[in-house]
Amino acid sequence: MAHGGLEVFYDGDCPLCRNYAQMLRLRDAVGPVDLIDARGDDPRLADLRRAGCDLNTGMVVRREGRIWHGGEAVWMLSRLAGRGPMAWLLRDRRRAAAVYPLLRAGRGLLLRLLGRGPIE
Repeated sequence: MAHGGLEVFYDGDCPLCRNYAQMLRLRDAVGPVDLIDARGDDPRLADLRRAGCDLNTGMVVRREGRIWHGGEAVWMLSRLAGRGPMAWLLRDRRRAAAVYPLLRAGRGLLLRLLGRGPIE
């Protein structure tokens, strides 16, 4: 991806994560967006691990060399392009930080129900 583009790293096995990443109208708001399944073999995943990002604990957004993880990532995405009640909820940094642990717990429960393990 060209420098300055938006990269969204998410759990492709999690329907909630996948739908959230796809529903945002990011391309309309910021231009090129690269959606990267954290369960894949994209070489950029190693960069995130070296930076200390645990993709089992949250999605990651990278833009212009800056990295947002977990609640900060959904806050940034909602700020950039979110619409609707969920975007309103997550567009405020404090609300996103408060709500994100619940979203993460829901993801964990859903993955267990689907028989999916953690991201390697």
